[in-house]
Amino acid sequence: MNNSRRQFVVSSLCVAASTMLVRPAHAADDPMLSETDAQARSLGYVSDAAKVDKAKYSAYTQGQSCGTCSLFQPDPDAKAGHCLIFSGKRVAAAGWCSSYSNM
Repeated sequence: MNNSRRQFVVSSLCVAASTMLVRPAHAADDPMLSETDAQARSLGYVSDAAKVDKAKYSAYTQGQSCGTCSLFQPDPDAKAGHCLIFSGKRVAAAGWCSSYSNM
């Protein structure tokens, strides 16, 4: 019985690993994040940082954008990319959210 469990676990790990190799974790064909997305709204995401509600998000300062955030991973065209906060969706490099970090 132990051999079959061990074989099952090893097989499962091999299948999971091969699945990750087939499709990159951050595919360029992932959809763009919508400002109406529930998570985007909760973090104040806007696709254009110039439209940040400065009264509501006082931490925002001029010049901050997704493109300068340490959580941003740009696409080759650099107009959009992936954010570690919004898994499976791309964000505009010119965008902003309250999770902005420049560390």
